[in-house]
Amino acid sequence: MFAVADDVLDLCRSVGHEATVLAVLADGLRNGPGDPALLHDAVAAAGDLSAPHPHLEAWRDVYRAFGAKPQRTPCSAEALRKRAAKGDVPSVNRIVDAYNAVSIRFAVPIGGEDRAALVGTERLVRAAGDEPFDGAPADEPPKPGEVIWRDDIGVTCRRWNWRQGRRTALTEATTSAVFLLEGLDIDLRPAAERLISLLDAESATIEQLA
Repeated sequence: MFAVADDVLDLCRSVGHEATVLAVLADGLRNGPGDPALLHDAVAAAGDLSAPHPHLEAWRDVYRAFGAKPQRTPCSAEALRKRAAKGDVPSVNRIVDAYNAVSIRFAVPIGGEDRAALVGTERLVRAAGDEPFDGAPADEPPKPGEVIWRDDIGVTCRRWNWRQGRRTALTEATTSAVFLLEGLDIDLRPAAERLISLLDAESATIEQLA
């Protein structure tokens, strides 16, 4: 089960943006060797990765609204595209390559979680500041008011989509996953459908969370 708190959506509206969150729920996932061609094709389709992107500029607005500094801790899509512009996105495995390729192509933050590791409801909320987080390189808890994904145990991703924790990370043994796609003022469905086309799964569905 998943949920998005109204005050997170209100935060986005306060800086002029409408947030959308889609979950791609995949079962019977089969992982395997990565395919560098997926990443190369995504980079080619993305255009000039060094140029400002309006969607990523919107994410900077929202990050500032909850007290983050996007120039130091950018959203995952911006960080990934900066790495891609330098040729620094190595192939990892089939699943990771799939959602990295979609994130690069569409400039959309995407996080992957092992559903077997989630406890209770995974929800997008403003942090109290005392939630545990098992992140690398440090286990620092979120700041009060920071936007986080969390379940009943603790934080699964800090600063909305900046850094995922280790507890729910996808592994070679993952067979059931949720991929969270997040957008501001855009239609996320083409990105979600592209991701499903790249996954090797027995079933994959799209659920709109916000």
